[in-house]
Amino acid sequence: MDRIQYLSQFNLLRSLSREDLITMDELTSITTFPKHTFIQTPETFTEGLYFVKNGRVRLYQLNHEGKQFTLDILSEGNIFGELGDISLGTRGLFIETIEESDICVMDKERFESYLMQRPRFMMNMMKAMSERLSYMSSLVQNLAIGKLHDKIIHVLAELSERFGVREEGNDYCRIDMLISHQEIAHLVGASREAVSVALKELKEAGMIRTGFRTVAICRTALVSVQKQKLLK
Repeated sequence: MDRIQYLSQFNLLRSLSREDLITMDELTSITTFPKHTFIQTPETFTEGLYFVKNGRVRLYQLNHEGKQFTLDILSEGNIFGELGDISLGTRGLFIETIEESDICVMDKERFESYLMQRPRFMMNMMKAMSERLSYMSSLVQNLAIGKLHDKIIHVLAELSERFGVREEGNDYCRIDMLISHQEIAHLVGASREAVSVALKELKEAGMIRTGFRTVAICRTALVSVQKQKLLK
């Protein structure tokens, strides 16, 4: 698959014509980052708009005690960065690859010129920003209140919505990525020990199924989380 065709798979760029994709290809540079490599830290931040072409990256911050709190996990087609007045809320974050990832970047001058010429792209950008804000608002609300079990189910449901694979022959949806108890703890802002106990109890209740760094969530839990979203 050539690079132009691959760019068309980006969520943000899916509606662009081939001519637009050719122009976009000329405006971006691609860097491959190995697994567990920092794309950005708060100290190394530079302006730019980034596209995840391939792979997965984790966005997180540290509290005053130095503990990690994961804000989001991005995969193919997702965007992040800060560019002039356009902010996706990533300036003060650590951004690290979960697996080897190909990242495209566009600098400020070229991007601003492109926006002026492509209003359709601007509308897609606004939609992506709106979806990010909605997700972050939902995440904050659900993690600020409620029991640890509820927080874990909410986070696993969000991951399942984006990375889930329906298992055949049962009523579970498997999250298609390796995830440890510690990584779940980073997502809900709790200790690994407390999360391990909660996961064991959720498993015994039939809400989830676990394996070596794998988690599947039952459809009943997914439907419950979706209903809660609709009521907000």
